Amino acid sequence: MRIGEHPILSFKRGEKIKFYFDGKQYEGFEGDTIASALHAAGVKILGHSHNHGRPRGFYCAIGNCSSCLMTVDGEPNVRVCIERLRSGMVVETQKGKGVLR
Repeated sequence: MRIGEHPILSFKRGEKIKFYFDGKQYEGFEGDTIASALHAAGVKILGHSHNHGRPRGFYCAIGNCSSCLMTVDGEPNVRVCIERLRSGMVVETQKGKGVLR
């Protein structure tokens, strides 16, 4: 699911790290965003729309839309398309608009 070679772009891949998504352990690379690591692991649905419940996936990848809002290490409304992956982080699908601690 990852692009390994590209005629124009180069990819610097860091060390392999582990993180948790909805209770399951996954692997990504240092330098990945959370969304890119999930996408590479085959996770295509990042949440659901508030009004209609339709699935939402990896969309803009620059932090402008709200398709990728998730709860990360207990903090709701994190845009996972721009948030860098860290070893051991806990990522959860966000239900609704998120609940602050």
